[in-house]
Amino acid sequence: MSEGARGVLLYLRQRGASFFADIVRGTKIIKAEAENALWELVTAGIITADGFDNIRAMIDPRRRAGKGKMHSARPRHSVGRWSILHAGEVSERERTLEATCWTLLGRYGVVFRDILARESMVPRWRELLITYRRLEDRGQVRGGRFISGFLGEQFALPIAIESLRAASKQPTTGEVVMISPADPLNLVGIVIPGERVPPTSLKNILLRDGVLVADESRSTSSATGTTPDSIDKLAVLRSPQRQLDATSSS
Repeated sequence: MSEGARGVLLYLRQRGASFFADIVRGTKIIKAEAENALWELVTAGIITADGFDNIRAMIDPRRRAGKGKMHSARPRHSVGRWSILHAGEVSERERTLEATCWTLLGRYGVVFRDILARESMVPRWRELLITYRRLEDRGQVRGGRFISGFLGEQFALPIAIESLRAASKQPTTGEVVMISPADPLNLVGIVIPGERVPPTSLKNILLRDGVLVADESRSTSSATGTTPDSIDKLAVLRSPQRQLDATSSS
């Protein structure tokens, strides 16, 4: 931040919500410099005003230049106090929400409301959604439609989008993967069609090319990815797999 912005921020931290005239007197800077400092702090999301008139004055170039009927009817800084936007407790909550968002992105790659059905200790989706939008505005995550068949906004890591695009171009090989029902990849009945398998189930989950094949007792197969000889005799669920759509990302 500029020196003027740092001075105004320090004044607001020490004195609390203040009128524009008080800020000018307290920081001993000229009005133009105080306006620039306030605008810098507003655009950085650090301070706010208890009224919209002063913010409108900064947004409208004509009003900033002192032109128009509005200027003669009401001085630009006659009403509204300026104050720091976030208190310490709110900032701590935001840090917690951001940490949760990053954890979920690291776990799933793509996060949306339905995919959190197995999560029992996460904040409300509304809070996570606001945080994800903020991360998207910063350019740290991508927002778009990455998995079809679900309503609402979706957010993804850039590397996850690249992985989806690469996987969509690969031909099916019939590869079978075995996972534990307690694994975060157990999205059967959520993303993958089929009946949901609880994390406490005593059966492993078998996926062929990403589609649920069947589940076998853990005692009949190892966790190395090998499958029993009878796997080809198992009935394969023919429900179409949800299509991954990474081309419509924003």
